[in-house]
Amino acid sequence: MIRIGPAGWSYPDWDGRVYPAHKPPGFHPLSLLAKSFDCIEINSTFYALPRAEHAQRWFELVREHPRFRFVAKLNRDFTHISTREAEERATLLEGHAREFSSGLEPLIRAGRLAALLVQFPVSFLFGKDEVRRLGRLRAVLHDVPLVLEVRHQSWFTPPARDTLRGLSYSLAYIDLPAAWNHPPEWHDPTGAVGYLRLHGRNSEHWFREESGRDQRYDYLYEPAELEQLARRARRVGETHPDAYVITNNHFGGKAVANALELAWLLSGEKQHAPPEIVEAFPRLASLVRPDGQGSLF
Repeated sequence: MIRIGPAGWSYPDWDGRVYPAHKPPGFHPLSLLAKSFDCIEINSTFYALPRAEHAQRWFELVREHPRFRFVAKLNRDFTHISTREAEERATLLEGHAREFSSGLEPLIRAGRLAALLVQFPVSFLFGKDEVRRLGRLRAVLHDVPLVLEVRHQSWFTPPARDTLRGLSYSLAYIDLPAAWNHPPEWHDPTGAVGYLRLHGRNSEHWFREESGRDQRYDYLYEPAELEQLARRARRVGETHPDAYVITNNHFGGKAVANALELAWLLSGEKQHAPPEIVEAFPRLASLVRPDGQGSLF
């Protein structure tokens, strides 16, 4: 089974392009997106520890979609500090891990949390201290499958993959602008969760320090690129019992547009789509349904 969805749902630049410019009473983005997709990545958990009342609300918003799953991005306090600092703060981080898991308990209890995404920057290289760090994370986050996103090629050698397999991490497949030290397009699976995460290919801004988040992720995949990514997604689905494709090229709603196109390529079925996204991306018109609910695969 392959589930498809965007990374996050709270972006001001989606208003009028994905969501109504003037929202009706009671509107929530998650309710709308759950009509089109059967998974979503929670990005807010990267910036702040989750709260159980919020997780319960998220579950209620998708309750009528039994196939729908969440993946939560692990808080940056665990991943975006140096390994030395992580060792110095080990006891504090263990407490944060318990608080993080507690905040997601409603989704875990409902069977709707598929995995945690543990994303490290490109500066995180394969090494003894780094492996020890991952082992500690695995020990304190033992209730949910862990997907590891690392962006340096050193993690994709046979010794590194064997180490991650032993630690029970599923190594993510990622698409991003090409560079000599970036991961390969394909690698042998290390865990049960297949996770293909698409960042776009905006080379102009990706490598510029002065570029902001929106600039780096401002990229619309073209049809030929999507065909190639669909083939890659099928391979992920064939080699993992549980597979996800997450579009993170979020700026201007491009992640939603490309996710809808990938859903069409992989299933041949037209998905529900809000009129705003079709107006913003006219090439979607023949691939989606303006009303009703779609079913992926």
